[in-house]
Amino acid sequence: MIECIKLIRNVGQFDNVSSGAQLPFGPFTLIYAENGRGKTTLAAIFRSLGSGLATPISERHRVGATHPPSVVIKGSGPAPFRYENGQWTQTLPVIAVFDDVFVAENVCSGIEIASGHRQKLHELIIGTEGVALYTAMQASIEKIETHNQELRRRGEAIPPSARGNLSVDEFCKLKPRADVDAAITDVEKALAAARSAEAVSKALTFRPLSLPAFDLDALAALLQRDLPGLDAEAVSVVQAHMARLGGDGERWVSAGMGFANQLEQESGSPCPFCAQDLAGSTILAHYRAYFGAAYAELKETISAALRTLQREHGAEIQTAFERAVRQAGEVREFWKAFAEVPPIEVDTAEVARRWKRAREAIEAALRSKQASPLEAMPLGDEILRAVADFHEAQAAVAALSDHLQEVNATIALVKERTAAADARVLEQDLTKLRSTAARHEPAVSALCAAYLEEQAAKKTTETVRKQARTALDQYRTDVFPQYETAVNDYLRRLNASFRLSKVNSVNNRGGSSCSYVLSIGAGEVPLIDEEGQPSFRSALSAGDRNTLALAFFFASLDRHPQKADAVVIIDDPMTSLDEHRSLATIQEIRQLARSVRQLIVMSHAKPFLFEIHKPIRNSCSSLKVRRDGSTGSTLDGWNVSADCITEHDLRFGEVYAYIHGGGRTYDDRTVATALRPILETFLRVAYPNRFHPEMLIGPFVELCRQKLSSPDEILSAADISELDALREYVNRFHHDTNSAWQTADVNDSELLHFAQRTIDFARRA
Repeated sequence: MIECIKLIRNVGQFDNVSSGAQLPFGPFTLIYAENGRGKTTLAAIFRSLGSGLATPISERHRVGATHPPSVVIKGSGPAPFRYENGQWTQTLPVIAVFDDVFVAENVCSGIEIASGHRQKLHELIIGTEGVALYTAMQASIEKIETHNQELRRRGEAIPPSARGNLSVDEFCKLKPRADVDAAITDVEKALAAARSAEAVSKALTFRPLSLPAFDLDALAALLQRDLPGLDAEAVSVVQAHMARLGGDGERWVSAGMGFANQLEQESGSPCPFCAQDLAGSTILAHYRAYFGAAYAELKETISAALRTLQREHGAEIQTAFERAVRQAGEVREFWKAFAEVPPIEVDTAEVARRWKRAREAIEAALRSKQASPLEAMPLGDEILRAVADFHEAQAAVAALSDHLQEVNATIALVKERTAAADARVLEQDLTKLRSTAARHEPAVSALCAAYLEEQAAKKTTETVRKQARTALDQYRTDVFPQYETAVNDYLRRLNASFRLSKVNSVNNRGGSSCSYVLSIGAGEVPLIDEEGQPSFRSALSAGDRNTLALAFFFASLDRHPQKADAVVIIDDPMTSLDEHRSLATIQEIRQLARSVRQLIVMSHAKPFLFEIHKPIRNSCSSLKVRRDGSTGSTLDGWNVSADCITEHDLRFGEVYAYIHGGGRTYDDRTVATALRPILETFLRVAYPNRFHPEMLIGPFVELCRQKLSSPDEILSAADISELDALREYVNRFHHDTNSAWQTADVNDSELLHFAQRTIDFARRA
């Protein structure tokens, strides 16, 4: 409860209110203030005390004041409420204020309703419990927004180059793959093949690579071969002779035997060289045995072996092999982009060297055998080493060839797949695989883990938000119909011509708000303007809007969980258009005073405050805000009963006291000038339909004479005559009938006579 205001300094019209600020506030307190004197500032101070917000006071910092605003209010507790340096030492949350701010926030700030009004009204309707539920839900929503901001921050920390075309969520959900690198390689090759589909379909495959082998067994047998059926004596004689010839003697002799045989068939047995008869030559017989058919066949076999060696291991074969290796390298160069192809690591120069050494060694052996066909010769270590080196190279080439033939199967599959491949799909697959590999790199994995952790926290908060929303929706389902009923009940009691319907809670991007429809007569009027159609703006007057706000306020107080302890401040609930609701409003305020801890009503309208004061004059505290100095204001006591006396009452009392003064001194001219207003006030009250506010007494007298003896008679002839006589006297002391009224002579006896007659006339029934 507020007991008194001890200090207001540098706030609005209040420069330094201290001496006049010790006036007590009661459970029911009335405060009168002329417009512009500081009543709204008091409402702002009380609103700040209730909410703890500094703005209502700080925005009213007195213009030109050097020091900041300062307020001290004594409450029912031991420590006063102090506002210093932009904050209160403590607040009084049970304060509820109805003023222009309440109307502007909950109904409209002008003549149209904005979304902010409906949002504020939503808070008013749901009350403290609902606000707690709504606050919990909003806290979850704000926390979710914080999660979203953090998710964006953590998501942006994940390199876009790693994500490819995947969203952060898709990227973080990628599962690890043990074979991801191999899979990337496979898809890269498949994609390369798809992009070169035509070239792939026409590309060559690997042809077999081979090196001809050396048949060492056959060679060894040939080198060891002789003529086992040949006479030993003949062999011995011939070989001895050949030894004497040396060099190429055996071949020379063998060739000579051919000529000798030819000459023998033609002319006996002459020597091919000296033409002597050879019939008696013993060595010729040995020659014939030695160089017979078997010898010739052996010689041919050796020659055939030499020819075979040349054919299978000659220069052309070597050149062909080198060309095949080169072609295999070219084929590999094409296919390595599309399949796993082993490197073609064949040192053709080294192969050629080994090949040449083996061939030449074998050829030399065959040449030696050819020169001495009947001489058995071993293979020799040189041939064995050379052929072994060559066969090593041959085995490596054969292994490579086998591998390349296996690759041909893969190539065939690549060609088949390429024919049906979709490059776009492969690109997507490759991107995802690369993203998968990047996703599980240690640095990126840590970033994704942080993102997923925040995402999980957001889901937890979303669950809390859902639960809070469910609880709030259920609460609103119960509260809004009750509030609609309560508001309409107050509108009825406040003599309003409209009601509310369809009061509902709605959710939108800006938060929860209230929606309702005005029911006027048999029709419904929406809140939002529709061109050419009735709406809130056009259907309600300023007084209607004020009444609607007051109904909202009263209905919200009924739902206040601490209503019995509430301190309620009502600032000017009536407007100039609300005369027809004056009594109803007064009655509701009186009723409210019985159910709250303290009620403070402020107004600039004395009659309104007078009517509230009448039945509670003995239990009501009253103050007023008066001018202090040239521009400031201060608080003062207010005698409502004394201030309730009207000007008419004062004039009547002045004249009555003059008549019955008993020797007191009165200002004769003041009494004289009071007589005409007394008559005019009486006539307006007695004959309101005849004596209008603009009418003068003279025209009224003429109207009465016209109506004399008619059914519409106003005054009798005697009364008309008396009123006309009084008129003639009182007009001498009124400015609109006597320009010299201020200097007109006042005779005491005459004044006393007409004063008594005026009082008597104004008392007549």
